[in-house]
Amino acid sequence: MQTSTKKLWLILLIMAGFWAATAAPAVAIEKYLFLSKWGSQGTGDGQFWGPEAIAVDAAGNVYVVDTANYRIQKFDSSGAFITKWGSCCTGDGQFGIPVGIAVDTSGNVYVADVYHSNGIQKFDPSGTFITRWGSSGTGDGQFNWPNGVAVDASGNVYVTDSSNNRIQKFDSSGTFITKWGSFGTGDGQFDVPVGIAIDAAGNVYVSDGGNSRIQKFDSTGTFITRSEERRVGKEC
Repeated sequence: MQTSTKKLWLILLIMAGFWAATAAPAVAIEKYLFLSKWGSQGTGDGQFWGPEAIAVDAAGNVYVVDTANYRIQKFDSSGAFITKWGSCCTGDGQFGIPVGIAVDTSGNVYVADVYHSNGIQKFDPSGTFITRWGSSGTGDGQFNWPNGVAVDASGNVYVTDSSNNRIQKFDSSGTFITKWGSFGTGDGQFDVPVGIAIDAAGNVYVSDGGNSRIQKFDSTGTFITRSEERRVGKEC
């Protein structure tokens, strides 16, 4: 009986070793260390009401779109308040519903405002107004709910024109360069694009919200690839 038991254990140990040797390599789990936080609900410096988007400049300063307070707040990398600008409603440096933000290599700040102006406003790093462009519509340089903003290494500005289901590209002064996209599910089509980012090579990544996917383009808008669509959960 003891011999049989020993044999059984030996077989199990050999099989366990075989399974361990042939199993897929373990995936390393990245660990993240919490560093800091700041903010609370309110209207004071360092307080927020519906913060919507965030951007970081080359020096590590953090810009936050404080949407329902109609302003931008700037902090250092530790969260110390530096400055703020903006108010309601339609004037230069004012906002209706600011949502998207990006910072170029010179520290200039671009803000997408979706309600009153349906356009983009540009500021210097201290919040001084520089220029603006856009209006409501479907033409070149017009928007219907501009949302995400991104800037490439050359200073070109890309905007997700969400309800027009397209991307528009401008130079740093707001001059229209090109556009791409339409409503649909095909390659290069969108269903309410929102987020946008540019990599070091100038490729453009767009979150295609209604189609539950990411699409990748070159800097001229030529489609490169997309993530596979995944729908999870049960129907209501």
